[in-house]
Amino acid sequence: MSSSSRVRRKQSSLSAPVLALAGVLAAGLLSACSFSTADAICGGGQYPVLSVNGAGGGDCIDNGKEPPKGYARYPEGKVPQHVDDKWDKYWYDHTLDENGKIISAS
Repeated sequence: MSSSSRVRRKQSSLSAPVLALAGVLAAGLLSACSFSTADAICGGGQYPVLSVNGAGGGDCIDNGKEPPKGYARYPEGKVPQHVDDKWDKYWYDHTLDENGKIISAS
């Protein structure tokens, strides 16, 4: 066996574990970026509602059900998705009146 074939064999035996490790690390980094650490406002199969004329109050309702008396759906485009996101914070100081108009929460 020539010395050049020994060198190639050593390189290939070293490069396989290095490539495998690099692949595992890349996959781990990519999957970690796809997960959100923010808590969801509601669990799966539910949607958030807010209390009418109330400040910072809300609940989660099962999909397909209407909000109970005293609660309303958030206006379209202003629905909080995660705790302390833009809309969650917005609704700390705002609410809906009985006609669905956004008002300042007292």
